[in-house]
Amino acid sequence: IAGEDVILVDTRNDYEVALGTFEGARDPKTKNFTEFKDYVSANLDPARHKKVAMFCTGGIRCEKASAYMLARGFEEVYHLKGGILKYLETVPEEQSKWNGECFVFDERVSVGHGLVEGEAELCRCCRTPLTPTDRLHPDFVENEQCPHCAGPEFAETRRAARERNRQMQLAAQRGL
Repeated sequence: IAGEDVILVDTRNDYEVALGTFEGARDPKTKNFTEFKDYVSANLDPARHKKVAMFCTGGIRCEKASAYMLARGFEEVYHLKGGILKYLETVPEEQSKWNGECFVFDERVSVGHGLVEGEAELCRCCRTPLTPTDRLHPDFVENEQCPHCAGPEFAETRRAARERNRQMQLAAQRGL
């Protein structure tokens, strides 16, 4: 994947890529995986992009993306077997081409090399993964909002989050 003629594509969603990715990877800036086909149609051409390598968290999205691209006429399509998680588990940090943390779909939120739990947390309002830097932003209010949901279009979501937090505090006070 280090060759100049290889296009490296991160097939994950934008909020996942924001936490970490491989050196030199293209970010399709997709909100969800169904948008990946649109990215390929608009940005990759089988005649010009002869070699494409892709990666995702565990390998499943890459397998689907590989099948799609092969069907579209791309001839050399590769994907990281076992995904980022297998890479972070097996490749020593000092040899790694990975930068940042990897978003995971469980209570850990993110992991780093050796699959050690990362520093990311989910916003209680919009559920976006937040880095320590995000939590230092002036728009961050603990349990209420983050820089990603501070705008007026999220007013109702923030109101609901405040009410949910109030109910949780009341339940805790009552020992529930």
